[in-house]
Amino acid sequence: MGIHTFLFGHTSSGEPVFARTVGNRNGMRMTVLDYGATIQSLCVPDRNGVMRDIVCGYDDVYGYEKDTTYCGAIVGRWANRIGKGAFSLDGKSYTLACNNGENHLHGGSVGYSHRIWACREEGEDTLSFALDSPDGEEGYPGTLHITVTYRLTEDNALSIRYFAQAESKSVINLTNHTYFNLGGHSSGTVEDHVLTLRASRYTPMDSGNIPVGTLAPVEGTPLDFRTPAAFGSRLHDKAFNGGRGYDHNYALDGGEGPVAELWCPATGIGLEMTTSMEGMQLYTAGWLTERKGKDGAVYGQAHGVCLETQHFPNAVNCPAFPSPILRKGETLQQWTAFRFFAR
Repeated sequence: MGIHTFLFGHTSSGEPVFARTVGNRNGMRMTVLDYGATIQSLCVPDRNGVMRDIVCGYDDVYGYEKDTTYCGAIVGRWANRIGKGAFSLDGKSYTLACNNGENHLHGGSVGYSHRIWACREEGEDTLSFALDSPDGEEGYPGTLHITVTYRLTEDNALSIRYFAQAESKSVINLTNHTYFNLGGHSSGTVEDHVLTLRASRYTPMDSGNIPVGTLAPVEGTPLDFRTPAAFGSRLHDKAFNGGRGYDHNYALDGGEGPVAELWCPATGIGLEMTTSMEGMQLYTAGWLTERKGKDGAVYGQAHGVCLETQHFPNAVNCPAFPSPILRKGETLQQWTAFRFFAR
């Protein structure tokens, strides 16, 4: 019990990177790095009580430094995409790095995923990570003061809370980019995983995966998970997203209780997700190229599932979408929680 802190390694420029492990009385354990406020491991019991690490990651700092998949990290200042890497705020135009073809992705050339955050331990179950993002960083206006907290509870839930304050009017969209594999991080593809998602609409996109500013029903499409369905062959069907699987934003339905459940029949491990956010990007690692991960594991396409709760992609350019603007004096407060179970 309690929090165990250790040196994970050093960046290429010599900065130390620390890891902190927190556990609960059920044997669940989580390790988080101050580099990217990254969830490096998350161990939960399967239906037989065997502990399994269910998130993809790397054994050393170098793995995270060279990583371009945002593995386990907090991404920002803007999670997901901004079309053409440009937007306007109060009549002024801002130009961002186009690091995803002709579009901006996950904060630009050096986003929050590749920054060292200041960590504070709060009691025996909570880690708080803080980052200051200066005016003009990656082309964004306004200085932001950001805090993300991870709390591991006794009912096997991981709570992630996001707070931010702006010194002047700005935009912000944060998420965590953990790749879940409920069969264990080294168990191969997630084709057998069963998803239930309380979302009757999604945001249609253009050829660059940029939402066009409207909502459409999931009914009659492969995006419909309102009743439980395994990913299966959809992840490699050339007729669906060119064989890359899911990289789609859903407009979550309102109401109380979990908005998503993901379950692995092989291990019995599942998660229920609740969130304050209006959107969730479902990404099934279609662009994850073969690479060496933790403990000698080899990851590849469809070896993980990201459930990225966030504002809608490109919301800065779509007036009909919920606003991502944070004004001076306001405090952003958002949260997402994953409760793990086995059956």
